[in-house]
Amino acid sequence: MGQTVHLIRHGQSTYNAACAVSPWSPPLIYDAPLSPRGVGEVAALRGKVAGLGVEAVVTSPLTRAVQTALGAFGDSGVPILVNALARECLEASGDVGRPPGVLAAEFPMLRFDHLDDPWWHTAGGDPLAVCLEPEATLRARIDAFLAWLLTQPFRTLAVIGHGTFFNHLTGIRLDNCGMTTIRL
Repeated sequence: MGQTVHLIRHGQSTYNAACAVSPWSPPLIYDAPLSPRGVGEVAALRGKVAGLGVEAVVTSPLTRAVQTALGAFGDSGVPILVNALARECLEASGDVGRPPGVLAAEFPMLRFDHLDDPWWHTAGGDPLAVCLEPEATLRARIDAFLAWLLTQPFRTLAVIGHGTFFNHLTGIRLDNCGMTTIRL
């Protein structure tokens, strides 16, 4: 029968907002949360996803994705699963995550105890270093994520994630809170 998977990019983050103002001088914002505009985008998204029949939500552990998942689906009663395979391709400080314990304290309604620390791409040594994730590593992670999705018992899922990750997965560039649907 297969699965229907709605891929949804997070709302605008503070990193995205800062880059829009000064694109040639990226900010040093780690694990960027939603901006005020992003919060508004998520509020609008809630109405768009209400009739999708989503049985479970999978979110990247990056804060902007978690906030988007909770804002759009948090009161729907469907389980929200955190999966580090859905994280953004590490290209900037905003793609560097935070330890699972810190995330669990901020979002106690979700489980983070299964995540490695660090769970984002590192080249060893300093977990706060911005080490570009190689394309081959990203491709292997996308393949692992798709394989993981196929093990899930849900027919209709929403995945809250990131622009570069989804672009490499589908070839489609999504705007903030943009959505596309794939069938597995």
